[in-house]
Amino acid sequence: MKIGNVLPQDFYARDPAQVAMSLLGKVLCRVLKRTVLAGVIVETEAYYGREDPASRAHKSSGDVATTLYGDVGKALIYGVHGKWLFNVVAHEPDGGGGVLIRALEPIRGIETMKKLRGTSDLLQLTNGPGRLAKALGIDKNLHKKPVYLDDSEITIREGRGEKNIAKSFRIGVRKDLNIPLRFYVKDSKFLSVKT
Repeated sequence: MKIGNVLPQDFYARDPAQVAMSLLGKVLCRVLKRTVLAGVIVETEAYYGREDPASRAHKSSGDVATTLYGDVGKALIYGVHGKWLFNVVAHEPDGGGGVLIRALEPIRGIETMKKLRGTSDLLQLTNGPGRLAKALGIDKNLHKKPVYLDDSEITIREGRGEKNIAKSFRIGVRKDLNIPLRFYVKDSKFLSVKT
């Protein structure tokens, strides 16, 4: 599969749900010690700012909350249950929000990903936000790095068009908004949760 150009910063200057849906089929690329690790994005979740009960900004004013209201197109990385999660800041002007990348279809650097994850099962390699972060060597060092610059260690690039898109409510949140904010490629074998 051909990996295209880096998505521009203004791609992320929209409603987080629009960005989350538009990211399906795009390619997340990580350069790790001169090796390109890449996967097609097949599952995302949108998060908003303080008004979203599942958002990291809901009852917080710390670094993650501040970053959600900052410049769009920057990596937002935080830990949950001992695992790093990769998000990208996305929101309308004067808003707050981001998109969690939940699952990838691995396409480049697969052997390196298997070593980083400690598994040889391709379907289990990047099928969850913690798993994909480990497989791509994503950690807090990439927090706030722009994903829209060609020379960044982590970028999101043009990929393929996805037409068979489904939505559901977000996974594993205690309180959710009343609209489905999880987006996924319906026939993908690489989803974090089979629906």
